Order: sequence, then C-alpha cells, then structure tokens
Amino acid sequence: MNKCSNIIFFIFVLLSLGVQAQIDANNNRILTDSVVNIQSVSIDTASVDKKKENVFKPNPVKVVWMGAIIPGYGQILNKKYWKLPLVYGGFLGCAYALSMNSTRYQTYKNAYRDIIDTDPNTNSFIQIIPKGYTIESYGGISGYTNILKTGQENYRRYRDLSIIASIGYYALSLVDAYVDAQLYDFDISPDLSMRFQPVLLENPNGLTKTVGMQCCFRLK
Repeated sequence: MNKCSNIIFFIFVLLSLGVQAQIDANNNRILTDSVVNIQSVSIDTASVDKKKENVFKPNPVKVVWMGAIIPGYGQILNKKYWKLPLVYGGFLGCAYALSMNSTRYQTYKNAYRDIIDTDPNTNSFIQIIPKGYTIESYGGISGYTNILKTGQENYRRYRDLSIIASIGYYALSLVDAYVDAQLYDFDISPDLSMRFQPVLLENPNGLTKTVGMQCCFRLK
C-alpha cells in the first residue's frame, strides 16, 4: 500500500512540474510577444514621424520674399516648374511693351520740341517721316505739329500703362506663389460620388407630403 502511495505521489509531483513549466512557457511567450508588439509599434510610430518630417511643405513667407527678389523663384521653391515659362514670358512681354512705348514716346517728344522751336539745326521731326511722305502729306507744319503732339501724349499714356501692367504682373506672380505655398498640401480628390435616393418633400401649404427624388454629390 505504501508503495502504491509513493508511486501516486511521484506521478502527482511530475504532473505539477509539467503544468508549472507549461505556465512559465506561456508567460514567457506572452511577455516576448508583448515586447515584440511594443517594439513594432514604436518602429511604426517612428517611421510615421519620420515620414511626416520628410514631407515637403514650402514656407509661404520665404516663397514671397525670394519671389520678390528674383522673379519666378517663388514658383521654383513651390516646385511648380511648369509655371516658369508663363512667368518669364509675361515679364518679357511687359518689358517689350515698356521699352517700345518709352522709345516712341521719346521720339515723338523730341520731334515735337524740334518742330516748335526756332532752331533750324534741330530737325528730328523730318527723320521720322515715313519714306515717300512729306510734311505737306500731313497737312503742312500745323497739321504735322498736331500729329506729333498727339503721338507724344498717346505714347506717354501707353508707357505709363505698361509700367502699371508690369507692376501688376509682378504682384500677381507673388500672389500665385503665396497661394501655391499655402495650398501645397491641400488634398483635392477627383473622386466624385453621385447618389439618388427617395425623399419626402414638405408641402408649404400644410398638405400631404410629396414623394420625390434627391440627387446627392459627395466629394471624397
């Protein structure tokens, strides 16, 4: 009887040790999995933070200042390189209009001054007459003088308008660069959803409601 009791006790001890070992193994596995999960979450969080740091976002203030110093540089900082031909093309057009109108204004101004003075050596008004024409073709001295005076006034106005247009275009390029910098990370998705659904329409006269269809547009 004592022998059987000893055998049973020995088996019970072995079973207890096996259960304890299984519990310890499970606890170690749970602890290891927890550590791995924590490390993976930390790595994922660090990668997300690193991605956020690497996301390009232009500085609107810097864009405006650099664009004011160097025309078109604001578009370069915004990485809108396709706008550079438009920006520089507009500036070249303004420069050409300003140069042409200034030159013609100065020409008509000198010619008008020469024709109204009494110095016979100042005759620049004759040099600008087109080939094949004479002063008499424009109505004589008085008629030609009025033409030169009108041309002077017109080209002075065109010159002033060219200056205003150049300043306006310069300001417009800065506004464009600033708006692009502000809206650089603004998400505009082309996904447009449209949905039809029945709806009960309220009757303003207090009568029975009317059944109708509603069209819903949703931007995602």
